[in-house]
Amino acid sequence: MTIRSLLVANRGEIAVRIIRAAKALGIRTVQVHSAADADMLAVHLADEAVNIGPPAAKKSYLNIEAMIAAAKATGVDAVHPGYGFLSENGDFADEVVHAGLVFVGPSGDAIRLLGDKVAARAVAERAGVPIVPGSAGRIDDVAQACRIAESIGFPVMIKAAAGGGGRGIRIVQSVAELERQFPQASAEAAAAFGDGGLYLEKVITRARHVEVQILGDGENFVHCYERECSLQRRRQKVWEEAPAVGLPADIRARLCESAVALAREVKYRGVGTVEYLYDEDAGTFYFIEVNTRIQVEHPVTEMITGIDLVQEMIRIAGGEKLSFRQEDIHVSGHAVECRINAEDPARGFAPVPGKVTALFVPKAEGVRFDTMLYEGYTIPPFYDSLLGKLIVHAEDRASAIALLSKALGRWRSAASARPFPCISRLPETRPSGAGTFIPASSSRGSWMVARSRSPPLAVSKRRDKPDECPVFVWW
Repeated sequence: MTIRSLLVANRGEIAVRIIRAAKALGIRTVQVHSAADADMLAVHLADEAVNIGPPAAKKSYLNIEAMIAAAKATGVDAVHPGYGFLSENGDFADEVVHAGLVFVGPSGDAIRLLGDKVAARAVAERAGVPIVPGSAGRIDDVAQACRIAESIGFPVMIKAAAGGGGRGIRIVQSVAELERQFPQASAEAAAAFGDGGLYLEKVITRARHVEVQILGDGENFVHCYERECSLQRRRQKVWEEAPAVGLPADIRARLCESAVALAREVKYRGVGTVEYLYDEDAGTFYFIEVNTRIQVEHPVTEMITGIDLVQEMIRIAGGEKLSFRQEDIHVSGHAVECRINAEDPARGFAPVPGKVTALFVPKAEGVRFDTMLYEGYTIPPFYDSLLGKLIVHAEDRASAIALLSKALGRWRSAASARPFPCISRLPETRPSGAGTFIPASSSRGSWMVARSRSPPLAVSKRRDKPDECPVFVWW
């Protein structure tokens, strides 16, 4: 069916991104919001807005009943879940369809299949995609876990079967540590995902995190090449780029082909990402998981391919076939993205809500800023601290990093300091500049890269007005 109206079942910068894509397609938009988000940018941009509940996410953005009621009340044709919240909830996808609406994404069955990390490993194996050595399925008890760990060799990684986003992962070095950590990991997984199921994987040291963007309409499947996502803090991505640096041509070809093979195996419909570990020393790659939604870092792929992924997923959901073939997709230049968060590095990256007293949006050739911010907006304390993403595109990686460094260097806060000191240092570090990503200990939140020796700048909040967030200025 042709989608004429769309409900955005999310918030923040991705809600803004979806609304702008929908409007470009001539689609009417409805934005849901909690009581705390009544004044967010997406509400102002949408054609209509609906309050779906109090600030707590479980009573608003995770409330399936409220989402469906809002969709019915506003007469929309479709629902876009964005990322996070209900985006990878198969039951939500089913409820949208049962209400006679279109879910912008894969089917509930596909979300459940690929969202279960153990089942997804089995799918990858059937498609001929290499997987990390580990347990053949879910592990029932500690004794079984110890036997498997000893057979594949320590260190091993305990992972939640229903997990994602780096949550619930624990690395153990011995049987004793596994026996201690296993029940804790199960309890954590149950609390976070409603499923305490666990499995084990061998830890690949010095591995890089590389992912492939896929699209499918159920019959035709393509990739939009790969992204490098190795730079992380506490297993959360902070710097992404495309294409991956220093990836041999044969590895790139096999990596992308394997992602398309996996999409074909499940007759994938929508936009998705297949994530891998790349062992640079051995020249091999291993499947990690599939994300059945749009990714935070999708803009770098859009910048190098010229494909609007959000528009494309809306078209696919509306019943259209892919508007291009694999041979039509080419890489042009290099793109880098940095995530901008309302966090205070001096206080362990604690969230910093508050009022944005001034804002000058970056405007320069090759610079893109996807954000939820505007002057006078008050950042609420209830949700993820992501404020936006600064993306740059240039003819090659060195030029892109130079452009990013220039852009980051021109940001200032009212306290005359950079609001994100760690990010602003990254382009200066030798590893990020040369493309050598070195895994580092993340127990205290250190970067997954050798860090700059430069002393940090640590003013991220106005001391004269502690309720105000940094003022972002583009000079």
